[in-house]
Amino acid sequence: MKKGQLGFLTGTHAVNDLYQGAIPAMLPFLMSERHYSYAAVSGLAFAASGVSSLFQPLFGVLSDRRPRSWLVPAGFITAALGVVAAGLSGNYLTTWLCVALAGIGIAAYHPPATSQARAAGGSSQKAMSVFSVGGTVGGAVAPTLVTLVIGSSGFDGSYLLAVPALVMAVLWGLKGPWMRWRGHVEAAPLVTGGSVRQADEMRQTDDWRAFGRLVAVIIGWSIPFVTVTSLVSLHAQRELGQSTAAGAAVLTSYTAAGAFGTLLGGWVGDRYGRMTSVRAGYLVALPALIGIAWAPTFPILVASAVVFGAAMFVPFAAQVTLAQDYLPHRPGTASGLTLGLAMAAGGLCSPAFGWLADSSGLRSAFYALLLVFVIPVALALRLPDRVLDASEASTPEQVEATNSTGAQ
Repeated sequence: MKKGQLGFLTGTHAVNDLYQGAIPAMLPFLMSERHYSYAAVSGLAFAASGVSSLFQPLFGVLSDRRPRSWLVPAGFITAALGVVAAGLSGNYLTTWLCVALAGIGIAAYHPPATSQARAAGGSSQKAMSVFSVGGTVGGAVAPTLVTLVIGSSGFDGSYLLAVPALVMAVLWGLKGPWMRWRGHVEAAPLVTGGSVRQADEMRQTDDWRAFGRLVAVIIGWSIPFVTVTSLVSLHAQRELGQSTAAGAAVLTSYTAAGAFGTLLGGWVGDRYGRMTSVRAGYLVALPALIGIAWAPTFPILVASAVVFGAAMFVPFAAQVTLAQDYLPHRPGTASGLTLGLAMAAGGLCSPAFGWLADSSGLRSAFYALLLVFVIPVALALRLPDRVLDASEASTPEQVEATNSTGAQ
């Protein structure tokens, strides 16, 4: 494990996902100051997560073909630009386009950064959970940062939200010791030794059928994740009569719990197997979502949101490494599809739950969400594991070892 590289990449993940978390944190302010409806703010959630998710597989394919490490800083800088511009914009269409731009930046970041983190961390579930928790921490910090900036300065102070991205961009440009890694898994492995037949056999090990089942599970994961993220603070304010600060607090608690869940999932995966973390996470998340929908008081809502946030991220690192092991020679594509296209479902469905909330109330929207979530829970219990052997390795170091053996 290359701890310096992994730590630096974890920092970039925190910055990138800070802007992903900033968008739902801005929604209550947009509703109060610009008088947007539930459907309108759900449309912004789609612009952030849906558009991002549609673009992410493209960036995954590009990062498999040849190394494009520059997409990492370009991604979080573009995300920052979009969020700042959305705060400074004057009408809904411009705001939507700016949020979509932020989503594209977020999409550009994830495939190359995830592949580099997998290479730096090796096969450890704990290493991938550390990288993943960087994003969760960034998302958890976002509501507090947005509340401090916009709550005190209004949307005119949105430019201050760009500071974290600028600081990280400077660190990236300095090319310190944390940047000196020798290899990564951004590109599909090129077999330079051995026969063409051996190379063909290696390429045949991608398990698209199992990968498709995993994508179906993550689609079902993304719908409640995105919807709860965009509506839970509004639930606290509109249904339970809490303040804007209290709404931000429940959102922060929800996302911060995800950091704990991610680390817990990495520990469980290394100790008891990653399928244990996948199944346990989904089984605990289901009753927690019931608590969010039913919550008659603010403390119950907070407790349910914390449990739900933690449980939803227990399987997260395992799902990422499982996807890359289902497609060992297309790690960027695997990351792009699981973190991207599958997540598009959450953004695409978010406006539908917003319209339901407008017409029937937020509780009805959450109960409908609960019915949808039963499906991925059932599917997750039947996912197969896959343990790669040496012939299926995809990192440059493993491929080099395989080639050397063939040459001997």
